[in-house]
Amino acid sequence: MARDVELPALSEAQLEIMNVIWDREACAVADVWKVLAERRGVSRNTVHTLIARLEEKGWLARRETSGGLLYAATVSRADAQQRLVQKVVETVFGGSAEGLVLALLGSDALSKAEADRIRQIIAQAKRSKS
Repeated sequence: MARDVELPALSEAQLEIMNVIWDREACAVADVWKVLAERRGVSRNTVHTLIARLEEKGWLARRETSGGLLYAATVSRADAQQRLVQKVVETVFGGSAEGLVLALLGSDALSKAEADRIRQIIAQAKRSKS
């Protein structure tokens, strides 16, 4: 996977497509369209255009099979998430990861279970750095 390559940002619609492809590892345009069409009205041509742009940008690679073209991510979901979070930290929180964590901990979106898990991860990170 292309980890060190600088890829352009993803739009919300492109990220939605990437999530479908990450869930399935590789799929055809029709497969992506079927999943998205269940969620909301979207044309197959729109999905095809978005996938083509993702390929041009380097987020997807295609391969020919006997059944047609399959598209697969060139970057893992974890790497993409890390890139997106880093961009948010840099642009929204002025480079402060602490600011991001404080915003998360102060929001109603964070459940008690998630907060407990974050505390465990921080404790584990402290132990591994000691």
